[in-house]
Amino acid sequence: MTDIQLLMDFLHSVAPLKTEHKLIRFGPDSDGGYLVPDDLAGVDTCFSPGVSEIAGFEEELTQREIKCFLADYSVDRPPVLNSLFDFEKKFIGAMNDDIYMTLDSWVKIKASKKNNMILQMDIESSEYPVLLNASEDVLKRFRIMIIEFHILDQLLNQQYFHIIRAVFSKILKHFDIVHIHPNNCCKEIDFGDIIIPPVMEFTFLRKDRIKSRERLTDFPNFLDFPNLPNKKDIVLPKCWYL
Repeated sequence: MTDIQLLMDFLHSVAPLKTEHKLIRFGPDSDGGYLVPDDLAGVDTCFSPGVSEIAGFEEELTQREIKCFLADYSVDRPPVLNSLFDFEKKFIGAMNDDIYMTLDSWVKIKASKKNNMILQMDIESSEYPVLLNASEDVLKRFRIMIIEFHILDQLLNQQYFHIIRAVFSKILKHFDIVHIHPNNCCKEIDFGDIIIPPVMEFTFLRKDRIKSRERLTDFPNFLDFPNLPNKKDIVLPKCWYL
């Protein structure tokens, strides 16, 4: 088991902040829709690994002339045609071969001189090796990151805790968390005062884009919707922000 004080310290470190940038929603009012800080001036590129049966988030970005690079080895093409979509039939991972490509390699090939980009990533637990492998230089080139983190219930497992904490520590050097939304696909793990939704969507904004910070204590956001509409949504437990 993870030491409870270490776990509480981690939860304190990831408490979301309210900034001068209001949150807006892109994508459907269900799974595949995300809250993003309204700080998109000058953003023209999005990297979005993990392609599902919907691409509403990316489609709405293209309405703002933001080009979207998509990657997924498990499908042959995006679910919709769009002139601003660029698809790569590969998984994003921690190596380069016929099936996998690292985030660094992908960015270098597709947007070697771009900064202030968006990263939207939902890759079913592979986010951990991808982010551990990614260079800080590449991560800092994203202004906004929306990442769905999986197996968060394993924070209670000492070995997994150190991996998850290492990933967040790497991100939090250069980013602040501005929103968290639990995915209602999985039931919360209740450990006394600590309640952990196993899957949650995190929105990050690069620190240099923020002038005003205060703790967020009002959840859910009025733009939050259940990922699965036929199930009750999960409100972010207080241990994640108080």
